[in-house]
Amino acid sequence: MILLHKELIEKYKSDYEIKKLIQEGKIFKIEKGIYSDKKDVNYLEIISKKYPNAIFTMDSAFYYHNLTDVIPEKEHLALKRDSTKISDSRIKVVYYQDKFFDIGKSTLNINGVEVKVYDKERMLIELIRNRKSIGFDYYKEIIANYREIKETLNTKKIAEYISNFAIENHLYDVIMKEVF
Repeated sequence: MILLHKELIEKYKSDYEIKKLIQEGKIFKIEKGIYSDKKDVNYLEIISKKYPNAIFTMDSAFYYHNLTDVIPEKEHLALKRDSTKISDSRIKVVYYQDKFFDIGKSTLNINGVEVKVYDKERMLIELIRNRKSIGFDYYKEIIANYREIKETLNTKKIAEYISNFAIENHLYDVIMKEVF
C-alpha cells in the first residue's frame, strides 16, 4: 500500500516513529513524501497516489488501451486548468477546461493497478483534435488500430462526447471518414 507522508503522520503521530519503521524495514521511502509497505512499487501506483485528481490521457492512454505499441517517454496526465502545477520530469501535463475534464473518465486495471484514464471513445476525439501536433506515422498507427476495434466502440458515447465540443460537425466528419 502506498501512503503519503501526511497519512503516515496521522497514523504514527511523529517523524521519529516513521524513521524508526523505515529502519526496521516495515515501511519504505519510495520518494519524497511517498512511502510504501513494500520495497518494490509499480510506478503507476505512485503516480496515481501522488496525483489523485489526474487522468491518464494522450500517449499514455493510447498505450494503455493497446492502440499503439509506442511506450510513452513521459506519462501524460490531464488536469483541470486551475490545478496546481506538477513539476515532475516523468509527467507531461495537459490542462483541460472544467467542462471537458470529466468527459470519458473511466478506470483501467494496468498490471494490477487501478488508474483513472480516458476511455477509448474520448481518446478518439482527442486524437482527432490533436492530429496536427501528433506525428503522421503515430497518428496513422492509432487510427488503423481504431479501425480494427470499431465494432467495439460505443458510437452513442462518441456522439455524446462530440456534442460538448465547438467543432462538433468537423470532429464527427473526420471520425466517420478516418475510422468508420
